[in-house]
Amino acid sequence: MLYNFCTLFDTHYFSRGLALYYSLEKNCPDFHLYIFAFDQKADDFLRGMKLSKATIISLKEFEDDELLRVKPTRSIAEYCWTCTSSTILYVLEKYNVESCTYLDADLFFYSSPQPIFEELGNESILITEHRYSPQYNKQLKAGRYCVQFVTFRNNHEGLTALKWWREKCIEWCYARYEDGKFGDQLYLEDWTERFKGVHVLQHAGGGLAAWNIQQYTFEKENDKVTGTEITTGRKFEAIFYHFHYLKFYTNNQLEFGRRTLSEEVINIFYKPYVIFLEELRTRITSMGGSFDPHGTQVKPTGWKTPILFIYRKMFGIYNIFDKSDFLRK
Repeated sequence: MLYNFCTLFDTHYFSRGLALYYSLEKNCPDFHLYIFAFDQKADDFLRGMKLSKATIISLKEFEDDELLRVKPTRSIAEYCWTCTSSTILYVLEKYNVESCTYLDADLFFYSSPQPIFEELGNESILITEHRYSPQYNKQLKAGRYCVQFVTFRNNHEGLTALKWWREKCIEWCYARYEDGKFGDQLYLEDWTERFKGVHVLQHAGGGLAAWNIQQYTFEKENDKVTGTEITTGRKFEAIFYHFHYLKFYTNNQLEFGRRTLSEEVINIFYKPYVIFLEELRTRITSMGGSFDPHGTQVKPTGWKTPILFIYRKMFGIYNIFDKSDFLRK
């Protein structure tokens, strides 16, 4: 079965988006990824790479009057969130595929997504939970569900929900909590009641991330990663990890966010991912890429920095490392 995916990114997220593609290529033999290039450099470079299982879609092709109308009112991140539902709808309508799954560009696959789609069965919509660890529960603000892996079938049930979501995101989609809304995400809160054919993913291997990884232990043999749920002892195969908090800094440091990450998790997930991103950066540069594919940032400084350092050290959530330490395989 051919799995159709879509994602969006610009040059600042280029290495992550490319890593997503290659992780699918390795673990999902029959797939196609529709990549929405969110700036001209990304569009030009992606077309030059001639990725065999990807279709590159420019903003000029994709943006319609409704999106262009609200674009000036949104930040770059907010506009990306605004566009998520529209990218899925664009693929379903233009390419007339049976279904399409949106993927955040900073996902990375460790095994085939086939179990996810088998679990979906004949339902029309699939959404994934954050599955927060208790100490990191942000459900009231960020929602129960995470817009990271969302599937819609090209049928009445799927299109009804998708078009409703698109309309809501065009109406309001900002990086703040307001009247029960936050970005594109809190719109999903009542979908199991609002729409028919909605399935919530149960497979623990789909949607691993810094906000829930504390609930599991992991083992890696060759390229296979097996997880065990601490409270139940239930085992599962890791399907994808969401590297949401990963940042590169100009002082050659990396940050993985303010969540407790065990040495096991860092060694199994983060180190190989950073090494691969660096390999992609080298490859992109050798091909003439005149941009920073990591979106490297200047590390914040100010009076809060010493306080944050002490706070993060005290609670074991510092998670800032020298990049050179991660490049030793």
